[in-house]
Order: sequence, then structure tokens, then C-alpha cells
Amino acid sequence: MSKARELAELGAVYDSGALSNRNIVINGAMQVAQRGTSSTGLGATSGYYTVDRINPNFNSTAGRLTMTQESITDLPGFNKCVKFACTTADTSIGAAEYFLCTMQAIEGQNLQQLAKGTSSAKKVTVSFYVKGNAAATYVCELQDQSSREISKSFSVTTDWTRVVLTFDGDTSGTITNTNTLGIGLMFWLHAVSNFNSGNAGDLNTSWSVAGTGTRAAGIDSFFDSTSRTFFVTGLQMELGESATPFEHRSFGDELALCQRYYYESPSYQAGSAGTGADVQLYHTYAKSASNWDWCTGFFPVEMRSNPTLTCNDGATDGKIGHWTSGGGQSTQGHDPWQVLAKKNRIVVNEYATGGIFGFYFNYKADSEL
Repeated sequence: MSKARELAELGAVYDSGALSNRNIVINGAMQVAQRGTSSTGLGATSGYYTVDRINPNFNSTAGRLTMTQESITDLPGFNKCVKFACTTADTSIGAAEYFLCTMQAIEGQNLQQLAKGTSSAKKVTVSFYVKGNAAATYVCELQDQSSREISKSFSVTTDWTRVVLTFDGDTSGTITNTNTLGIGLMFWLHAVSNFNSGNAGDLNTSWSVAGTGTRAAGIDSFFDSTSRTFFVTGLQMELGESATPFEHRSFGDELALCQRYYYESPSYQAGSAGTGADVQLYHTYAKSASNWDWCTGFFPVEMRSNPTLTCNDGATDGKIGHWTSGGGQSTQGHDPWQVLAKKNRIVVNEYATGGIFGFYFNYKADSEL
């Protein structure tokens, strides 16, 4: 893209009042990976594994892959990406198989500017950088909370290429102004028969109720060979029909945005040995006459909803440790009577006798869409 073109497009964006905060996607530069940087043997179970906000979904495939947060030096302006590497091929494919990666699940209240379901519905442009080990064709799909969807294909080569896809506004359906799912931004990387029954010309490129065979028509299969790789970074979704330069945010800003959906205390290790723990909570109220002990701590940011919480005493999930009144660390392995997780805080409640005056533990809090 020429400098003149970049300036013209930024000018157009400025006129619409959105020079900053253009990118609806969180963690598009793939910088934040709270859960870890590598996960192997993926393909049997869907879920979040490494880079925040990226959720690989699988159904009935024998294919397996490794997902990593990869450091890169060959794409100026970026130093991290997501890499999928096929480790077990699947060329005997059943009708219902798929590998559909949700690149971003977006809250409805963050999408009201799309004016979806009105005569003023706005176009959106999705852009990203991709490469692979060989040429391939995949599909990018937007699907709303009412299962209305629109798909567009994109090509991958052995060099980094910026893909730009503009999707029409949808004058039907609505996106509720809440913290629930508004739109899923997804990549189809493997699909046969039920979702890929036609050729590329059959792809559903207009908003409609999600069908089957037209959602990923004409794509190649990521699981066709153990040589297959897929790299992606610089993911952006913005209002309008022009792709502006990728909007970089600071690491701290991206981390805080990701922590709305998931937070893990730094030393959380499920089932590991050791007695250390990051979270140390002390009385927020005087111990009751009946020896009930309450302690409260706060999350770094308010989470999207009351999270699912897992505590760990440094060795075992579901357990916590105690501090004694003398300041020493008591034994691990205590069963809390109640652990409550609200959007902004965690409360531990336990019947405790003697000199106990606080708790220690690690935890992870999950509020993903």
C-alpha cells in the first residue's frame, strides 16, 4: 500500500471519528498468551489453549496439531504470531468433520456501531497477515448470535501476505447490546461434506441463516499432510470498506483487555508439587463467633461475567492453604467451604478454628464467551 493511499484511508477514518480504537479485535498482534506458549496433540477437544482470544474448535477429526505462540522476525512491525502445525494427518474424512478456529468472539455491546438489522447497516473489513508451508485456500466467516453468517475465501502462500476482506452490512437480525456473544470471527481450516459440499463458487458470500455445505465451500484441508502449517498475525476488524494500517496497542493495554475474559495468577500450576502461591488473602472482617473466616481479593480488571474459578494450593486443584496467627504457613490441602467469584472479586469462606487468619492459593478465572 502506498503512503498516499494510507494517508487517504486514515483521512477517511478520521472523518468518521474513529482514528483511534479502530480495531474491534483484542490481541490481534498475538502478544498475550496467559495460558502458555505451546500446546500439543490438539484435535479431540475444543478450547482456549495458548494465545488469548484464539479458540480452536474441532469435531470428529482424527487430525492432530500443535498450537504455538511463535516469535517471528520476517514480518516488519510484528514479532509474534499464532502457528498451527499438523502432527497427525486425516485424509479419511467423515461428513461432519471440521477444524473451525474462532479467532475472536466479540461481545454484542462492542458491535453496536455496525447498526446491524437496520437500513443503515455498515460494512466491516477484516484484515490479517498469513503464510503457510504451501499454497492453500481457506475461509473467513462472520456469524452472529442468531446464526446468520457470511463467508469469504482467502489464499495462503509461503510468504507473508496481508489478506483484506470486506463484508456487507446486514439489514436483518440484531446484535443485543449486552456482554453476550454478538459475532464470532472464524477461520475454516478443515471441513468436508456437511460444510464443504460445493466448490468455491458456492460459498455463502451474503448474509443469511447459516446453511451447511456453503459455509466453507472450496477450502483445502489443513490436515491433508503432516507438513501443513498455518501462521497468522495482525488480525484487525474495523468499520467501513477500507483496511487501514494495523492498530498496535501497548502490551499492557492488550493484557488488560484479555484479562476481562481470562486471568491466571502467575504461579498457577494444576497438580504440581510445591508450597508457593501468589495469592495471599487476610481477614476482611473479624472472625465470627462461630469461627467462620472470610477473605476477599480483587481481579486486575472487572471480568465480562462472574467467572468459573479454579483454586490451587500449589499442589492440588480445589484446595487452599492457611496462614496461622503467628504468620507461618500452615499445611496445604484444606477444602474451602465456599469460593465465590464475582465479576470484580473473589471471596473465600471457611470454617476455621484456632489461630488461622488468612489463606494462600493460586487460581484461574475463566469468563470466556
